[in-house]
Formats: sequence, structure tokens, C-alpha cells
Amino acid sequence: MKKEKSASTGGVGALKSLASCIGEYKLPSVLTSVFVVFEVIMEVCIPLIMAQLVDVGLKQEQPPFTFMLRLGSFETEMFSISGRTDFVLICGALMVFMALLSLFCGVMSGRYAAIAATGFSMNVRRKIYYNVQEFSFANLDRFNTASLVTRLTTDITNVQNSYMMIIRVLVRAPVMLILALGMAISIDPELAVVFAVALPVIVIGLIVGIVVVYPRFTKMLHKYDDMNESTQENLTAIRTVKTFVREDHETEKFKRVSSTVQKLQFSAEKMLVIAMPLMQFVAYGCIVAVVWFGGNKIVVGDMQIGMLTAFLSYIMQILMSLGMVAMVFVMLVLSRASAGRIAEIFNEKIDIEDNPSPKASEVADGSIDFDNVNFSYSKNPDVLNLENVDLHIRAGETVGVIGGTGSAKTTLVQLIPRLYDVLEGSVRVGGVDVRDYRLEDLRKAVGMVLQKNVLFSGTIRENLKWGNPDATDEQMEHAAKAAQAHDFVTAFPDGYDTDLGQGGVNVSGGQKQRLCIARALLKNPKVMILDDSTSAVDTATDAAIRKGLKEEFRNTTVIIIAQRISSVEEADRIVVMDKGKIAAVGTHEELLASNHIYQDVYYSQQKGSDAVVEGNSDAPVNAAGEDGNNG
Repeated sequence: MKKEKSASTGGVGALKSLASCIGEYKLPSVLTSVFVVFEVIMEVCIPLIMAQLVDVGLKQEQPPFTFMLRLGSFETEMFSISGRTDFVLICGALMVFMALLSLFCGVMSGRYAAIAATGFSMNVRRKIYYNVQEFSFANLDRFNTASLVTRLTTDITNVQNSYMMIIRVLVRAPVMLILALGMAISIDPELAVVFAVALPVIVIGLIVGIVVVYPRFTKMLHKYDDMNESTQENLTAIRTVKTFVREDHETEKFKRVSSTVQKLQFSAEKMLVIAMPLMQFVAYGCIVAVVWFGGNKIVVGDMQIGMLTAFLSYIMQILMSLGMVAMVFVMLVLSRASAGRIAEIFNEKIDIEDNPSPKASEVADGSIDFDNVNFSYSKNPDVLNLENVDLHIRAGETVGVIGGTGSAKTTLVQLIPRLYDVLEGSVRVGGVDVRDYRLEDLRKAVGMVLQKNVLFSGTIRENLKWGNPDATDEQMEHAAKAAQAHDFVTAFPDGYDTDLGQGGVNVSGGQKQRLCIARALLKNPKVMILDDSTSAVDTATDAAIRKGLKEEFRNTTVIIIAQRISSVEEADRIVVMDKGKIAAVGTHEELLASNHIYQDVYYSQQKGSDAVVEGNSDAPVNAAGEDGNNG
């Protein structure tokens, strides 16, 4: 089971990692903030003009009107007007102009915010994807697929929304707060004292919310991983689920995990629900206090109705900006957990890196040498998966590898194309340590068919060309014939242009294995590794594949990992693995005479084979050359 890393990379490190993804979208980000500032300035000026319109434009007397702009102790004359109607029209026109200008700035800020945020998320997604492509098998062991999918979808959406809020709302809220507060103080400093009571309440509420909510969101995102994993597993194995009539079981399992996500999400968001009533309570409290004290100032003081109206507008702007700050902080709390999980991918140290100064640009031949190799998946020298492996394979030799489950057969061959690195000792291919090749050069020379056969959506031709994108039809057919795949491919109405469907669902298990072997052979590799890759074909087809490899690719070193003795008995040599060590090396006859592990496997399979022959000598074989189990 993969051990998932904790999302503890949040904070400054995560922000630095994400900031590098802004890239070419710096200008749209800056323009977003610039337009936001102008939008806020227009919005803050409108109540001041409204106050002048009420206090001056509606008076009965008609002296010349002078429009004054006051900002604290600063006061300046803007213009003078001799008639009330002209004054009202000019003020109205000015308000309409400012409203339209504010609208234009708002539209432009929204447009640039969308460009910047979506571009930023695209860069983050691309960087994650590229990083995962560079992961070694050891790196992939530390992250499960569902978790990577969640990071590429949910987590990136969270940071995208947060980035949009940062460049837009987080600029708008402080600017509006400062300007509106300055305007309110310039109108009546005594009345502005109301905010001295309201602000601490809101700030304390925000701090408490952040401290409590963050760990809950982090836990919720981990459960999202589990839900995605359950969904992916079920959809991938939907045929098996239906075969065993386990739909109800899978439905109940999904119901449990989705219910857990719901509870955790509710637990996190119920703290946020408290924020809105708190903001409303503070807002209405401020309005009541201002109306009470402001009303008294109008009755017994020198405050005018227009100025009280403007003051109330500034109160709403101040409280609205505080609400926006609260909303941004909530989003940042959520995205902090997501940012930490994304930063884990960015900061994951690649276990296997390309050699910047390779000693060879091409693999000379298919010779393979294991020199006193020790290997551990955990990189712990006290817990070895391979121990003191010393094995030398000549170029063009066919070598079988056999052993019980967990004997490290697959581990042994995965060191050849450097899917993992040795802990001690060395592995040489073509006489050169695999660490001294460029990965691309090494892996081009090694064809490997893994235990789990994978075909991609598309045609048979497109899948085979993974081995060699420039392969001709003749080369493709040559590889397919060697892999015993040509006959069943040409039996399809569309031949090599047959669409395989997702994951190769249109072909049987045995056919899929042969297509994977053909794809690897199309590389014309120096070394060919078949990791239990003929388990789904019958013995006659298995023998035909081995014959095709020997005749058509005689200069290729072939390593065959198998469970059946019949698959390796004709090999030049056979390696017997036991508990991560090489128990014996020899020909079929030599091992049958001297090694008890090989003897036990051989005689148990011979006994099973005899029982099958006695019990059912007419077992059906389908047209593709496979047994009645459809591969």
C-alpha cells in the first residue's frame, strides 16, 4: 500500500512554488489590480457627490453654489454654479459618468482576472503533469493515482479561485476600506469611533475561524483522495464488479466514503456559516449606532442629512470590504491546504535523474551484468529486496527467471532500464553502468513488457507505434508476426486500424499481451524483457512467440520471467530466485538435477498438467489460439 504524504508543505514555501507559475500572466494580474483601484475610487466618490446633491441642490434659497472636495484637513474648491437646476444636472451627470467609469473598470478587471487566473491554473496543472512525467517508479510509489487526480482537479480549482480573489478582491477590499474610512472620518471623526468597536470583533472572529477551519479542510481533502480512489477503482473494474454481482457492495462502499466527505465538509464549513451572521450583526449594529448618534447631530448639531446619508454609504462600503476580506481569508484557508498538496508535487525530489555527462550515447550490445547488487524499495540497507545479486548475461542470450511469489523476479529486471536505482553495487548494460547513460538512450535499447499490460485508446496501429513512431507497415507486421499477433489483427474487419477502445477492451487478455509484445519489439531493442507476459496465452502460442523471438530477433538478449516451466525450459540459462537472492543458475537439465526449488515447481506443474490431460483432453481452444477463458 502506498504511503501518502501529508499536506504539510503549506505556507511560504508553497506560495513561492506557486508564484513561479504566474509566468507570462504577470501583466494581466497587474492590470486587474489597477482597474480594481480605479473602480473603487469611483465608487467611493459617488456618495460624496450624492451628499452635495442633497445638502446643496435641494435647498430653497438659490445663492451661487460652490462644489468643495474635503478629505480630512484637505479642502479644495472644484467649481461654482449659479443655479440649482444646473447644479443638480451637473452632479447627476457626474454621478452617471463615475458609475459608468466604475462599471467599465469593473468589467476590465474581471476580464483580466479571468485571463490571469485561468492562465495561472493552466501553468500549475502543466507543471504538475510534467513533474509527474519525470517521476521514477519510486516517486510514484509515494503518491497514489487518485491523489494525483485530486491535485490536478480539485486542488488546482481551489488555488485558481484564490488567486483570482487575491488579485481582485484582496486589492479591492483594503483600498475600499482605507478610502471609505478616510471619507467617513473626514465627514465626522466622532461618529467614526463606531468602527473602533466593530473592527476588533471582526478581526477576532476571522482569526478564530482560520485556526479552527484549516485543519478541517486539510482532513476533508485527504478524504477526497479516498473517494476518488474508490471511484476510479470501481470504474476501472466495473466488469469484474458485474461479474461477481457486487454492485450493491460497491454502492454501499461509495456511500460510506462520500458520506464521510460530506460530514468533514460540513464540519469545516459550519464554522464559516457563523461568519455571515457575525458580519451582519456587526453591520446592523454599526448602522443603528450611526443613525442614532447621527440623527442627534442633525437635530441638535450642525450635521446635514446628505452627509449622514454619505456616512451610511461609507459604513456599508467599509463593512462590505470587511466581508470581502473574510471571504478571501476563508478561500485562502481552503486553498492553503490545496497549495501545500500541490507544492508536494513541485518539491518532490526525483529519485532517478538523467546523467548530465553520459559516458556513452548508445548501448553497444545486450550484455547485462549485475555486480554484487543490493536493492531496497525503502532504501534501508537492513531491509533488502535484492541481496548480493551477481549475474552476467551475454548479448543475444535467452535467460529465464523463475521463482515463487515475492522472490523479487520483477524487482531484478526493473533495475536494467533503471526504473529503480541500486542501493549498492552496479548494473551494467552493454558494458556501461546504467547510471552513465542518458535515460532516453538506455530505455530505447530496452524493450519491456510489464506484468500489467496497458493499451491506450486508439487504433492498433497507433498503439504499436508507441514502440517506434516512424515504423513502416512492414516493420509493424514483422513485429506482430513475431509476437503471434498478425493473424488475429488481420482477422478484424479494419485490421491494424481497428479501434481498441479505452484500455484495449475490444481484445482478449491474450491478444492484449501479444500486442504489447509486438509494441516492445517494434523498438528493435538490444534487450527484451518479458515479465510474465505470456500468462494469458496457451502453451502452443507461448512456444510460437519464443520461437519468433529466437528466429527474428536473434541478436536481442531476451529475459523471460514466467510461472510456467515450459516457458523457460528452452532458454540458454535459467535463473532461480528465492527471497531476493539468486538460488541457482543453469540449464533446464542442470537445475532439474540439482536444485530442489526448480524440481518442486517442475514436478508440481507436471502433475497438474497430467491431471488436466486425464480429466479433459478436449479442452476447447478459440480461434485466436487461446484457451476457453478468453485470454
